[in-house]
Amino acid sequence: MSLIVRRPGLVDYRTAFDAMVRFNERRNSDTPDELWLLQHAPVFTLGLNADPSHVLAAGDIPVVKVDRGGQVTYHGPGQLMAYVLLDMPRRRLGVRALVTTLEKAVIATLARYGISAASQPRAPGVYVDDAKIASLGLRIRRNCSYHGLALNVNMDLEPFTRINPCGFTDLRVTQVAALGGPADLEQVGRDLEAELSTQLGG
Repeated sequence: MSLIVRRPGLVDYRTAFDAMVRFNERRNSDTPDELWLLQHAPVFTLGLNADPSHVLAAGDIPVVKVDRGGQVTYHGPGQLMAYVLLDMPRRRLGVRALVTTLEKAVIATLARYGISAASQPRAPGVYVDDAKIASLGLRIRRNCSYHGLALNVNMDLEPFTRINPCGFTDLRVTQVAALGGPADLEQVGRDLEAELSTQLGG
């Protein structure tokens, strides 16, 4: 099953968000699925039901309300975004199965670097010990997915102290480079692409 991979580089968050929405609206049953690997300039994003009080001190970083699930998170340079634009029925995926697939791909990618990671059933995402290294947020519309996952690779983690990440007041965050993995976003992107293709059968 085909999966087109795009790597547009550093993209303004609103630009990427608008492009995902347009792609979803225009696609049909013959449209190939796509995986977008990119990074964003600094931005806080709030999910559909997010509590704005979890943004403690945004400062000069913009806050954008979006249509994914989940609470508040931070995106910035050095964080790998993987947006999955998939026809869910065609891939025989439900929402829970897609979340699990994304988590497994991240866990397998980190295992390549000798980093032991795991998911937590009550808190979607991927964790190393009790520190979050990847967050997930999805939107399913017209039976197709968009948004996806954010994997911390080699970034400034300070902005996470300005929020309650994912709505948790005591959640620590970590990143690949700090755990002995590669700091090269392109390498991690290639490895994550390979694992996602395996997990999705693309």
